[in-house]
Amino acid sequence: MQCVTIDPLAYKPSDPPELIGKLKPNQKLESARKIALGKIDGPEGLEIDRLGNIYAGTANGDIVRIQAGGDDPEWIANTGGRPLGIQLDAKGNLVVCDSYKGLLSIDTEGKIEVLTTESNGVPFAFTDDLDIARDGKIYFSDASFKFTQKEYLYDLLESRPYGRLLVYDPKNKTTTTLLEKLFFANGVALSKNEDFVLVNETYRYRITKYWLKGSKSGTSEIFIDNLPGFPDNITRSDNGEFYLALFTKRNSQMDNMHPSPWKKKFTSFLPKFLWPSPEPYGFVLRLSEKGEILESYQDPSGKNMRAITHAQKKGNTLYLGSLYSNWIGILDIKNQE
Repeated sequence: MQCVTIDPLAYKPSDPPELIGKLKPNQKLESARKIALGKIDGPEGLEIDRLGNIYAGTANGDIVRIQAGGDDPEWIANTGGRPLGIQLDAKGNLVVCDSYKGLLSIDTEGKIEVLTTESNGVPFAFTDDLDIARDGKIYFSDASFKFTQKEYLYDLLESRPYGRLLVYDPKNKTTTTLLEKLFFANGVALSKNEDFVLVNETYRYRITKYWLKGSKSGTSEIFIDNLPGFPDNITRSDNGEFYLALFTKRNSQMDNMHPSPWKKKFTSFLPKFLWPSPEPYGFVLRLSEKGEILESYQDPSGKNMRAITHAQKKGNTLYLGSLYSNWIGILDIKNQE
């Protein structure tokens, strides 16, 4: 039995936005097809190369590739942990955020190199997601320096800011903390011009912008707040727009519990099946560079696509990953925008 002690913080979430306008429920994700069905376990993050090959990390630590147009995962390596965010660098190496092992690099032969495991003497407990700049710097998140990947729901209950946004410079092999005190630092994405980087704060339903260039360099601000669900990974398309995966809709039971630390503490001692549970729901947002919601893709029933943790556009295709799925979703969006 897992024994985790928490010290919950009280806070009152804003009322969630109405699902109207661009957020009005639709069935766009119901037409997504599934590949590698039953052949892959938990592809939380995805990477798609210029040929259309798909790369993913799985629940047992495997890094796999699915050939463009194919259906069978090919084994590349095993990290020995739980790989989440994954991206190719300019040399063709796969850079991986492994929640337990840190920031890793995997070469074309499958050899694994540990790039970094701490910043300012504080080890990563939950290395989560990344984006790589044109100069080779790797921007990534440590969701929580206290709770591990298996304990992420305790981070939700405690509601304290243990997350960090960091950057690793492969030229001098240094790790720098850019932002601290984030509420579950999750998805990371650079802007098209790389003048800012975004980091999702899952348990505050918001995205924070950190400026890298210009007069605001080194400062941060809210990019978009009061989202309708739990933001997970975020990716940038070629035209500079962002695709945001929402794990599920907001949970009114959880929102109503947040103002009461004792209720959250009591809940932490209960079996997990008695905790507030996420509604099966497929949800992806398309955002502008200014943080405007341009479009939503939904599966309100959750019967086809649900618990989406990654959405990435390449050409006219939206690729969908999920922490708990045994498939990768493929959606043709040519006629949807």
